[in-house]
Amino acid sequence: MVMDDKKVLISDDSVLARKQLKDILKHFGCSNFLEASNGQEAVNIYKEHNPDLVFLDIVMPVMDGVSATKEIIAYDASADIVIVSSVGTQAQLKNAIIEGARDFVQKPIQSSQIQEIINVRFGGH
Repeated sequence: MVMDDKKVLISDDSVLARKQLKDILKHFGCSNFLEASNGQEAVNIYKEHNPDLVFLDIVMPVMDGVSATKEIIAYDASADIVIVSSVGTQAQLKNAIIEGARDFVQKPIQSSQIQEIINVRFGGH
């Protein structure tokens, strides 16, 4: 499987949102997950584990996804960050892209969106 050796960090303050994204990623062969419930945790985990792919929610406590994107990119300019945004976060989404996020998916997350991200990055199925 194309994802079996990839580390994926999922940062969302919603346990349910993290589980839904994990379930979709598992379908594509991913089994190595790191989880964070806020942007500061995401930054700390990124620096410790250097995941291959990061999914960051925009609206989170402690540190939002835009600030976390900025910190992660400052630490590692090649970080592959995908912003997960809900309706009403377009302004923050634009800021996250400016700060270095490479892509975004809209909530509710569709399996096809994740498949496209995996295909582009890892030549998936």
